[in-house]
Amino acid sequence: MKYETVIGIEIHCELKTKTKMFSSAPVAFGEVANTCVNEVDLGHPGTLPCVNKEAVKLAIKAATALKCEIDPLVKFDRKNYYYSDLPKGFQITQQFHPIGKGGCIHIETKDGVEKDIRINRIHMEEDTAKQFHSDAGTLIDFNRAGTPLIEIVSEPDIRNGAEAAAYVEKLRTLLLYLGVSDVKMEEGSMRCDVNVSIREAGSDTFGTKTEVKNLNSISNVQKAIDAEVERQIALVSKGEKVVQATRRYDETQKTTILMRKKEGDVDYKFFPEPNIPPIRLDAAWIKDIQEHMEELPDERKARYMKENGLKEYDASVLVANRDLGDFFDAVCEHTKNFKKAANWVIVELPAALNKDNIKFANNPCEPKHLAAMINMVEAGEISGKQAKVVFEEIMKGKDPKTVVEEKGMKQMSDTGELLAMVTSVLDANPQSIEDFKNGKDRAVGFLVGQVMKASKGQANPALTNKLIQEELKKR
Repeated sequence: MKYETVIGIEIHCELKTKTKMFSSAPVAFGEVANTCVNEVDLGHPGTLPCVNKEAVKLAIKAATALKCEIDPLVKFDRKNYYYSDLPKGFQITQQFHPIGKGGCIHIETKDGVEKDIRINRIHMEEDTAKQFHSDAGTLIDFNRAGTPLIEIVSEPDIRNGAEAAAYVEKLRTLLLYLGVSDVKMEEGSMRCDVNVSIREAGSDTFGTKTEVKNLNSISNVQKAIDAEVERQIALVSKGEKVVQATRRYDETQKTTILMRKKEGDVDYKFFPEPNIPPIRLDAAWIKDIQEHMEELPDERKARYMKENGLKEYDASVLVANRDLGDFFDAVCEHTKNFKKAANWVIVELPAALNKDNIKFANNPCEPKHLAAMINMVEAGEISGKQAKVVFEEIMKGKDPKTVVEEKGMKQMSDTGELLAMVTSVLDANPQSIEDFKNGKDRAVGFLVGQVMKASKGQANPALTNKLIQEELKKR
């Protein structure tokens, strides 16, 4: 029997704000435990929440980019449950009135499959504290409690792990470009829960789903889905039933592990948050946010291909790495040789950084220096081979023009000076002239090499070749 996989994804994304969703406590990662917290986050009696305006702004940007319908009336609800990572005993969320509904995002897998994934909703809420389990007990760090979140819920339009990975990657890139979040999955600022079920191919009835929680990398999203699908198919093939449950992905065993069973939907006793009255957003404020949004990834890719003349692959690489793309844009402010600039930025720059174990944030190469070096090659002032040497020096922060002068690398492009050198080399190599007349084209290469040797590598290779060809025809 053939089966079809049905996947929906819930993504929790921490917003890039300075303070928390409903308090003035700072948002920070890696600080000493329980130092970025206040009375509101801890749920002390008598404290009241105050909505973070910047968080609402970032949520509007995300909803707009995902083509969602934005609700100008912001309402919050109270979700009641009693876990140790929730100090108040409830979470403030948007169960009934999400800020964004009904969007979509276009994806393309590595195999070239393209499709639109519908977005069910985007809603704002607060994050929980972080628990650390050990044999001795459980420790809790409340620094994360109250951090602003948006939860992005997809429709069950995803059909395999590759599509899921492409969806998460596209969404991650989009949110990064918008400045909505730093989307560092390894730090937990973007977390994925996937709902997976299988059904007979051609059926429109949903199967029993399992939820695989807290996937912390795009690679693991795909691996976890593939492993869970394999597990479910094996069960059904043996006549057994898939049980609704929450599971986790074990990287070592490469399978999903049961965390807890679900008999049905949990009753969280939702009701309107009594301490936050409905907030009517000003239409002009929303419009201003939307009109001043950052350039989106697809827009940047289209610009690279149309205005810079890059091939789709190069444009995609620059878009996928925001730092690389920003650096390329900076280089292009000083040169019109966009294709060569892209090659240096995509290939040579990362290789040099990796070689010296330098993070991109500490990149010593200045965009204007790289552009100047590219312009010198195009102008025939240095050769491509010499550019490699110059590049090593500008990776130390040096100006390429200074490097060329200090090393005496400037190319000879004066026709009269080169012609005299070519004539001398031809006079000294009559056999090569004879070989050329006998159809041996490699004689030209030999003669070019002799001129380069005589000029100590400073002769313009292209011009040298041209002059030699012209002089040989005269003899």
